[in-house]
Amino acid sequence: MEMEGSSRRSSYLVWEDVTVTVTNGAETGKKQKQKQKKWLVNGLSGFAESGRIMAVMGPSGSGKSTFLDALAGRLSPEASMAGKILLRDGDKMTGRSSSLVTCRDVSYVTQDDAFLGTLTVKETLRFGARLRLPELTNAELDAVVEDTAAKMGLEECADTKIGNWHLRGISDGERRRLSIAVELLAQPRVLCLDEATTGLDSAAAFFVVESLRNVARDGGDGRIVVCSVHQPADDVFRLFDDLLLISSGEAVYFGECQGAVKFFADSGFPCPIRRNPPDHFLRCITPEFDQVLAALKQTQRMNDAELSAAEGLLNGTTAETRETLVNKYRSSTFADTATKKIQELASPLTEKHGDGDSQSIGEVVVPVKKQQRHQWWRQFCTLTHRSSLHMCRDLGYYWLRMFFYIMVALSTGTLEFDIGTSSAAVLDRGKVDGFLYGLMICLSVGGLPFFLDEIKAFRGERQGGYYSEAAYVLSNFLSSLPFTIFISFSSGSILYSMVKFHPGFSHLLYFCINLFFSISVSEACVFVTASLASNPLPAMGASIGVTVLNLMPSIVVRPLPDLPKIIWRYPLSYISYAAWGTQGNLKNDMIGLEFDSAIPGRPKITGEFILENTYGVNLGYSKWLDVAALFCLLLGYRVLLVFTLRYKQRISRSIPQNLRKDRSQTHQDSARLTEDSTSEQNPQK
Repeated sequence: MEMEGSSRRSSYLVWEDVTVTVTNGAETGKKQKQKQKKWLVNGLSGFAESGRIMAVMGPSGSGKSTFLDALAGRLSPEASMAGKILLRDGDKMTGRSSSLVTCRDVSYVTQDDAFLGTLTVKETLRFGARLRLPELTNAELDAVVEDTAAKMGLEECADTKIGNWHLRGISDGERRRLSIAVELLAQPRVLCLDEATTGLDSAAAFFVVESLRNVARDGGDGRIVVCSVHQPADDVFRLFDDLLLISSGEAVYFGECQGAVKFFADSGFPCPIRRNPPDHFLRCITPEFDQVLAALKQTQRMNDAELSAAEGLLNGTTAETRETLVNKYRSSTFADTATKKIQELASPLTEKHGDGDSQSIGEVVVPVKKQQRHQWWRQFCTLTHRSSLHMCRDLGYYWLRMFFYIMVALSTGTLEFDIGTSSAAVLDRGKVDGFLYGLMICLSVGGLPFFLDEIKAFRGERQGGYYSEAAYVLSNFLSSLPFTIFISFSSGSILYSMVKFHPGFSHLLYFCINLFFSISVSEACVFVTASLASNPLPAMGASIGVTVLNLMPSIVVRPLPDLPKIIWRYPLSYISYAAWGTQGNLKNDMIGLEFDSAIPGRPKITGEFILENTYGVNLGYSKWLDVAALFCLLLGYRVLLVFTLRYKQRISRSIPQNLRKDRSQTHQDSARLTEDSTSEQNPQK
């Protein structure tokens, strides 16, 4: 598998007897539970060489994504890995024997492209470079960005926005090349890609793989590129140098791509003429193919001739064919050659090489990563700048909500214009507060879909370890601060002046400050709830439910003393931001005012008396303590958001979820294979 006629020093990524298992609990009786171990990857061995591009192929659910997760050190904590993964660069070798130790030289491009659609391609690369290479100067970062964009063919769309719900952006192929370019910014030795061509047309897929070939051969000694693909076209398949074909976690073939057709022919399964070799390979090792044929036969959607043609491609069932191929490969010269090369590459070192301290793990020398001083401040400033730019450009994040906040203020001010101090105004003032918090706080949920887009980008970057959850949460809050301040003071001033609450600038200032903290706490609470959900629809429903739950134990619905003591009074009313905000506003408005009595001739009623007897407000502490309580809730929710993001980050790479995602494509793939095999035997159709 080495390149002929090359004098360069090759680097190798070696995996030896890699096995990945996950343990699931399964009920075997009414009360007994038994843990079952499932093999996701079973004894894979092989190597990838720099300057060459390797394709990892197999049916959906065969373990391709899990294998790449193992190479990149991104297995979930629930998974257990055995075997060795080594990176040999000349005489220097690094590696790991556990998925918990991350190889520093590996970058991983996942299947999902998570970008902020309001940024241009060049801005995305520039921000990515600042986060990945904080030690470089601005001039050096610009040079890296320009060079990376040129390598991936992104010069023409460099100033084009990526695109979102209201902006038409770049194509799917350009988005995929941008994903690769972002990971190349750190100049990794190894680049792993999961489903690099999925969802792309033939031209875009060809361009992506051709770009990967250039990446593999770039950088002096070249880079190691390992890419999982799903039924590539013939011209795309020819761009790959090496092939690892797996089924049910086991190796069916490993070697050069051009040798795969010969291996299948020697094993008794030759590729038909005018047949795409990858389609034939998957037809032979996809277990669900027999189930699809049986279902079609039962529904009589294929006639006997078509069924015979499809079944005649293999001698026996697909499971038998797969087993035959696995056994043939184990005893083939391809496996012997790979084993000898792996033993040569994984031979023990006689001395230490490389920078820094090192410790021995079996035969491998693993560098111990020294504690480096992270340039946290620069990364934080980069995140704040990027988030502010995104919020300013995305119409739905804050601008649309600003319009609705002002409309709510104008509508409420029109309904309750010059409320006065009559006896009827006693209840009307409480209604205004209830209307204010019932609508303005609920409007915070409107920013949820746009926050979820940011969260997707955060999770992709956080897996690479480029910054912490705390840096992201703090930058998000500071970026949103100008918008929430403007919303609070603009809509608050309009409403306060139209309704004519308690006169005085200090009372107006308190009203706006109280509204600012209430909106900020509501937004933080919504973000915490949404961060625990993976889908926007459940996140939206859960956030609305939590918001309504915060409104119920407040004065908006019922006076606090009248609330049921269990749950509603204690503890919900004490953690309800609506309760604290409403109390503060009522104190700010009514203390010092006098209202007409409902019975003519009676003396006026003080605002303090109304607060205590009508609304049940405790006057034993200042209105500023209500604001202090809102501040504590804001701080608490933001800290809680840090922990929820960290918790979600740990479980987001759950292997069973990856398997469910892969299996969702299985029947579609099998149906395509059935159609291809039938048309191959009936070319006249």
